[in-house]
Amino acid sequence: MNFLLLQALTGLAAASSLFLVSAGLTVIFGVTRVVNFAHGSLYLLGAYIGWSILTRLPTDPGWFVLGILLAGAATALLGLVLETTLLRRIYRAPELLQLLATFGVVLMVQDIALKIWGAQDLALPRPRWLRASVILLGERFPQFDLALIAIGPLVLLLLWLLFTRTRWGTLVRAATQDRDMVAALGVDQRMLFTSVFALGAALAGIGGALALPDGSANLQMDLSIITDAFVVVVVGGLGSLPGAFLASLLIGLLQAFGIVLIPGATSILVFAVMAVVLVLRPHGLLGRAQPVSRAEAPPSVVRAAPASLRWAGVAALALAIAAPLVVGPFALSVLTEMAVAVLFAASLHFMMGPGGMPSFGHAAWFGIGAYTAALAAKSLALPMPAGMLLAPIVAGTVALLFGWFVVRLSGVYLAMLTLAFAQIVWAVAFQSTGLTGGDNGVLGVWPAAWAADPRVFYWLALAVCLGATLALRRVLGSPFGYALRATRDSPLRAAAIGLDDGAIRLAAFAVAGACAGLSGGIAAYSKGSVFPSFIAIGHSVDALLMVLLGGVGTLAGPVIGALAYTGLYDALLLATDLWRFALGAIIVVLVLAFPDGIAGTAQRLWLRGREA
Repeated sequence: MNFLLLQALTGLAAASSLFLVSAGLTVIFGVTRVVNFAHGSLYLLGAYIGWSILTRLPTDPGWFVLGILLAGAATALLGLVLETTLLRRIYRAPELLQLLATFGVVLMVQDIALKIWGAQDLALPRPRWLRASVILLGERFPQFDLALIAIGPLVLLLLWLLFTRTRWGTLVRAATQDRDMVAALGVDQRMLFTSVFALGAALAGIGGALALPDGSANLQMDLSIITDAFVVVVVGGLGSLPGAFLASLLIGLLQAFGIVLIPGATSILVFAVMAVVLVLRPHGLLGRAQPVSRAEAPPSVVRAAPASLRWAGVAALALAIAAPLVVGPFALSVLTEMAVAVLFAASLHFMMGPGGMPSFGHAAWFGIGAYTAALAAKSLALPMPAGMLLAPIVAGTVALLFGWFVVRLSGVYLAMLTLAFAQIVWAVAFQSTGLTGGDNGVLGVWPAAWAADPRVFYWLALAVCLGATLALRRVLGSPFGYALRATRDSPLRAAAIGLDDGAIRLAAFAVAGACAGLSGGIAAYSKGSVFPSFIAIGHSVDALLMVLLGGVGTLAGPVIGALAYTGLYDALLLATDLWRFALGAIIVVLVLAFPDGIAGTAQRLWLRGREA
């Protein structure tokens, strides 16, 4: 009984902390419809700013509360700057483009925090009152955690009063339901959105500062918290504060009991719960269907490339084939990485562009393919061709099975369900040390003797990746490709002419998974090892960045985006210590200057010139 009580209280304390961050994300999305990946960065800044303030104030409880509020106010000001300088320009952009821009902000904030506060973890000195505890059923429990338990419901009550008992709250709720009608009534939406974003940023900053007594400020806080916050917001229902509170309780208690009862599967349980909730309730526990995206769908017509572009492609291919004859080993390894990235990005584009199915967990299929090839070589002693053949078969089969659940959803909910599965796969790979080696990975996965020469392996990788990418392009120009775009653009009309929406989307999902698995298999032999990082969230985000940078509405977009992103990443990594800041700034500039992506903008200009 004592154990159950203490673990329940621990879970409630964690739930309150998580609710503070999730409430800010929920409020922002409810009004602005922005998928704000940078919300984790505001949490990180709140922790660092809170540390800087609290270490300079007296240690009395009153000063501690003041320091927490000051950290929240400072973060609100930073959120105000972020909203007015960047987000205000992309409110009408597609959700994934917003994700791309805010991820650029994440990269920039990481380097800014590194330069200001350094790489070391910053722990807050804990005075006696912070170390005090109370006796509950004969067991000690921290007083600070009891205070955290009270803060969550208190914040929920204050937000409820703010949104239901004030004119500002009435306008916010109206904007959540119908922004165009609010604008027609003469309400200044820009000021309304800015104030909402500042409130959400303040909640994130307070959450970060309150995390200091039980932890420390560090550079990994942003991505870890944003994953949990997204889970809470999606499980509770996008835009629903009561839903976020209920989901926070569910996740907090699950983690508290899971880490003791089944410590090896806690992360799996959290994402498994999210998957089950989304399958049973596609809009979350208390959520409702979201409005249709403001952005127009990418063009349904597959246009033939102009002769000049075809000849440019032939010239680029000739240069790629001849490159091993003139470049050194490092450049050759980068070119091999680019070939793998092209197929990886093309596989995501296949389901995300023509299929209209965004994914936050596409690295799952890449990782499954990589581990399949690695285990085929190490455990089964199969030759390299067999491993490369098994990689897409296994990845495609798993994608087919999982896709049966995914294709029923759409938008952010679909993307988050793919993230849930990717995190489950990552946890299995990380914790199954007997099979996958855990964090040590699978080592010694080398190419066959006939492909041991880096040049030969590069030509092999180029042929396989380019051939698979062209095959995907061929499929998109076939009747299946047009049927896929029809189910994306007008599901009702597609059903009226006899197209099976679910079967077509499921087939596209499986094909995309198989091609991503093939790219993972090639990467395994290229790098000679496979690690859980192949499946990490960051790798899925890399694929999204490639597709969005190139342009989701064009067939050449993923190819150009993969080459640009991979080359830019490697160049900045060698050129400057501030490569994250530089890469993030470039991503933000590209989003603002080329919202259709590099290839999409080039196509638009070419069509405009031809019409003129």
